[in-house]
Amino acid sequence: MVKLTSHKVLSFDVYGTLVDWESGIFAAFSRGFQDIHASKSDILHTFHNLEKEYQSRYPDLPYSQLLAKIHPVLASKLGLSDSDETTSQQFGASVGAWPAFPDTVAALHRLQKHFKLVVLSNTDRASFSATNSSQLPGVEFDAIFTAQDIGSYKPDRRNFEYLLDRVYYNWGISKDEVLQTAQSQFHDHYPAKEMGIRSAWIVRPGAVMGEQGKKGEEVWDWRFDTLGEMADAVEKETAGM
Repeated sequence: MVKLTSHKVLSFDVYGTLVDWESGIFAAFSRGFQDIHASKSDILHTFHNLEKEYQSRYPDLPYSQLLAKIHPVLASKLGLSDSDETTSQQFGASVGAWPAFPDTVAALHRLQKHFKLVVLSNTDRASFSATNSSQLPGVEFDAIFTAQDIGSYKPDRRNFEYLLDRVYYNWGISKDEVLQTAQSQFHDHYPAKEMGIRSAWIVRPGAVMGEQGKKGEEVWDWRFDTLGEMADAVEKETAGM
């Protein structure tokens, strides 16, 4: 029987899983306008659709620049006044200020006792570095792979092929020993399943995004509301409970 502890690497999506990107996006976008009447849900759904489109159109554009490019289009679609270049650039540079979920740092320290921790993120190197230093203090990841390094954005399978190639090259770890740990079904769980990579869904109850699959279809192998719950389950396994 395959267990959580059958794996040697946890590959993390960061934004949505470790970091509350929904609150971060909403706060950063709202800061630039005084006349917002759209709901948080409407803003996030509109953003998500634009993000998918722009990541497909500009796969080699660093995420901070992608955000800046999306910003005026998002404002227009929401019927807001025109955004200026400075506001768009500030939106693009906001990633490092998006807050970590309250349980994230402690859970990562607990999980690091049992696994190598790897980042597989749709961000760029500078944005993730800002997040790591300001929102995930003291957490040292064993490897960091960003969309900027790979030249494409998840759910492109090239990102997962890159992950598997690197963990095998670095540590001799095979696909069956890698567990994709993420909130987004669209970005992570569907492509992981297509490639035969097991996954753990970190639900983050209350999140607007993430459940982008067919209703009732389970595309993950384990499901936890929080990363802290996953750490609890791992510790129970290691204790033989």
